[in-house]
Amino acid sequence: MTEHDERSDAALIAAVLTGDERAFTHLMRRHKEDLYRFVRAYTGDPGEAFDLVQESFVAAWRALSRYDERRPFGIWLKRIAINKCRDWRRRRVVREFFYRAEDIDRPGLDIEQPIAGPDDRDHDLAQLDAAIATLPDGLKGPLLLSLTTEASYREIGESLGLTAKAVEVRIYRAKRALAGTLRAG
Repeated sequence: MTEHDERSDAALIAAVLTGDERAFTHLMRRHKEDLYRFVRAYTGDPGEAFDLVQESFVAAWRALSRYDERRPFGIWLKRIAINKCRDWRRRRVVREFFYRAEDIDRPGLDIEQPIAGPDDRDHDLAQLDAAIATLPDGLKGPLLLSLTTEASYREIGESLGLTAKAVEVRIYRAKRALAGTLRAG
C-alpha cells in the first residue's frame, strides 16, 4: 500500500483539492466495490450499474469542492449515485416508451430475449434485485443506505434531507413492501 491508501477519506479529499489527482484514484479504489453493489441493488441492472458508478465518480470529482467533510464520504458518494440512478430510470422510461411504440407499429416484433435459467440462489438474488428496483425512490434510497453503510438513521437522514424518524419509517415500509412483493412472486 502507498501512503495515500492509508490516509482517511478526508485527507485524500484535501490532497485532491490541493492538486493531487492521484488521491482521487485512491478514493475511487476504496469505494468502487461498495458503490457498485449499492447501484446494482438500486437499479436491479448489473450492466447499467458499471456505467452509473462511473458517472457517479465523475460527478463526485466535479463537486468535490462542495463536499462537507462533517459527513462520511461514502454516504455523500451514494447520494450522488442515487441521483444518477434516478436520471437513468427517467431515461429508461423514455426509451421503453419508444420501444413499445415500435412494437405497436410493427406487430410481431419481439425485442425481449429469453434469459437462460440460473440456479436457485442466482434466481433468488435476481428476484430480490428486481423487487428492490421496483421500490419507490423515497423508500429505496434509505433502505439501501442502511444496508450498505454503517451510518445511523440520523446520518442517512442528513444525507437525504430527512429526519431520523422518517428514515426509520421509510426503511420499515420498504421492508414490508419487499416482503409482499417476494411473497407474491
